[in-house]
Amino acid sequence: MEPLIAASVLATFLFAAFLKGTAGLGFATTCLGVMAAYLDLKTAIPLVIVPSLAANALVMFGAGGFVRVFRRFWPMFAAALPGLLLGLWILNGVHSDLPRAVLGASMVLYAAWGIWGGTFRLEHAPGPAVGVGLVTGLVNGLTGSQIMPVLPYLMSLPITKDELVQAINTSFSLSSLVMLAGMGKFGLLTRDVLLLSAVGIAPVGLGIWVGGKIRRRLPEAAFRKMVHVLVGALGLALIGRALA
Repeated sequence: MEPLIAASVLATFLFAAFLKGTAGLGFATTCLGVMAAYLDLKTAIPLVIVPSLAANALVMFGAGGFVRVFRRFWPMFAAALPGLLLGLWILNGVHSDLPRAVLGASMVLYAAWGIWGGTFRLEHAPGPAVGVGLVTGLVNGLTGSQIMPVLPYLMSLPITKDELVQAINTSFSLSSLVMLAGMGKFGLLTRDVLLLSAVGIAPVGLGIWVGGKIRRRLPEAAFRKMVHVLVGALGLALIGRALA
């Protein structure tokens, strides 16, 4: 990989991790939204998997209650698998404009939901959970983004903050493992990609640490909305580029 591209990737990791540390935004979605401006998503997605998996695994171990949460939400986690495989199959066989447009739409929806700031009130049931898992897996496999619609769904349920953190990061981690295997099967995990992805763990850790420090000094609600506006603008730009 060219040195300028590699440097841009590491800078994007740092930027996306900083936003995650300050505003709690999904690292992979923000990262891919920026990378899609200068890389094909078939190259960008495997680059993001290893740093994202490392960050999610750390959060999972810290949150606790994995077995209880897994037992409760396993139909949703299981339903994501066929969606992931279908999304990966589509990604491997289509022009990059389609996954770029879907990623852009996912970012716009996520930003709109964040700016709105409201919540739905739902009760956990196997039917909706399976549907959410399937759609999340499909979007994840096609774009690398892991947050829609699983994050709004989980936040609408009457569960504790720790259960939410564990459930969302378990979803992210399981999806990342499947994506890692799928990308390898399709030949998208080259030696250079894996090396750069592994090196990216360092700027991700630095970005999250610095973001966490700054978060304590800023009005979080206002900053979070500002970042959601940025994510929405990136999403609209991706849609525009895909349609141009």
